[in-house]
Amino acid sequence: MSAQIQNFFDQSKRDAGGTPRSFTSHNALFALLAFFVLTLFPLYASARAAQSPQGEDVIASYIVKETGSSVLLKTKDIDRPLSPASLTKIMTCMMAIESGRMNDVVSIPLEATQVEPTRAGFEPGEQVRLRDLVKAAMVNSSNDAAFAIAIHLGGSVEAFVANMNARARAIGMYHTQFTNPAGYDRGLYAGNRTTARDLMILTERAIRYPEFNAIARLDRAVFSELSTGKGYTLRTHNKLMDRYPYTVGIKTGYTAIAGPCLIARALKDGKDMLIIMLDARTDRWTLAASMFDQGFGGGAEAVQVAQSAPVSPRRDTVVAATAALPVARVLAVRSRTRESLKHKDDRERASASVGASRMGGRHNRSMAKSSINARGKELTTIRVHGTASHIETIVYKSGKKGENRKQQLAKVRERNLKNRTALKSAKSGDSRKLTLKSSGKQHQTIKMARKGSLKRSTADVKSEKKRTGKKEELSMSRRPNRSPHG
Repeated sequence: MSAQIQNFFDQSKRDAGGTPRSFTSHNALFALLAFFVLTLFPLYASARAAQSPQGEDVIASYIVKETGSSVLLKTKDIDRPLSPASLTKIMTCMMAIESGRMNDVVSIPLEATQVEPTRAGFEPGEQVRLRDLVKAAMVNSSNDAAFAIAIHLGGSVEAFVANMNARARAIGMYHTQFTNPAGYDRGLYAGNRTTARDLMILTERAIRYPEFNAIARLDRAVFSELSTGKGYTLRTHNKLMDRYPYTVGIKTGYTAIAGPCLIARALKDGKDMLIIMLDARTDRWTLAASMFDQGFGGGAEAVQVAQSAPVSPRRDTVVAATAALPVARVLAVRSRTRESLKHKDDRERASASVGASRMGGRHNRSMAKSSINARGKELTTIRVHGTASHIETIVYKSGKKGENRKQQLAKVRERNLKNRTALKSAKSGDSRKLTLKSSGKQHQTIKMARKGSLKRSTADVKSEKKRTGKKEELSMSRRPNRSPHG
């Protein structure tokens, strides 16, 4: 650097012909400025690179926790309101499952086909089962499927969104506001907001349903339109399912405002881990695998990942993270993971008769409540809080109350039936009395009419006789008294 500056000074002292000339203060100032620029720019660039966010620092908000535990292993700004993008569809699909109408045949409305991508490509009037629409919305994140679900269950998008917000409040999502069933966050649907904590509450509620878990872990959705037999094959956008062998879903999301979002679940060594990411402007797949490894405590079969630099929010960097494992081994691990999830779902279904999965520990409590679902069936919800014997006592009492209630309802039905029978009999008796009374009056009327007619006929006869007698009398008085001989 000093040699370059010296050469600059030497050149500045000579003219074009090589003759020395005077060194001006202007040239000296320029040389000093060039020295500072060339010296300080590398330091500034290195400092800027050192301050740029890396890895988890790029995520705006995240949670790492074990499902069913109240302990949060890693967090960042979990109560910060952000756009959830297509993670919204978890609520839409959960409400469809809770409706108990998964076998409904849905006629695709025109409004559902006019949404922006991603779409499954439904045509207006096509006949698709509600279960297949849930698969399309969860696996492929199809916006037309989400809108078709909303219109079918709610009657309109606005009515269904109101039900979404009411359901969110009911389960404790107090910092959530839904504006549509798909996850749009601009234009007509601006204002769609939630937090990582609320999404954790929603996800832990949704995974209580075995059918939700079965759909959430699919890597593709295959079904047919019912009237024409048109086939649909929709693939997942969740690349973590190919890169991390222990993952079992659940949902991805992306908009320009929300950035890349992810809710992922993985099972390993009896642990059930959950990750929520909002606005993760980085390689979310690699980072999620690394966070899962940290949550599980590492292992020989874990996918080795490195911390990645931030990339463009509109494009995910494709990294061959599964190169460390053979394909057959990955598939074998995935098969064992799915079997483990199936067994866990069976256990949860067995314990779901009391309404909630057990949290574990001696100090668990339980409280039974009765509610009425959308189809009018009575449900019993048990919040875990107490010992196992206490739980069994409450379940027994709840069952006994249910039997007593059934008996009371049977007695009420029997009493109502007797009342209806007596009322019907009384009404029938009154009708007969009225009929007899009416027929009696009619008979009396006929009798009176006949009597009146008889009186009138008798009077007529008498009158006629009088007139006839007078005529005969008159005719006899006027007859001449003549001799028989003329």
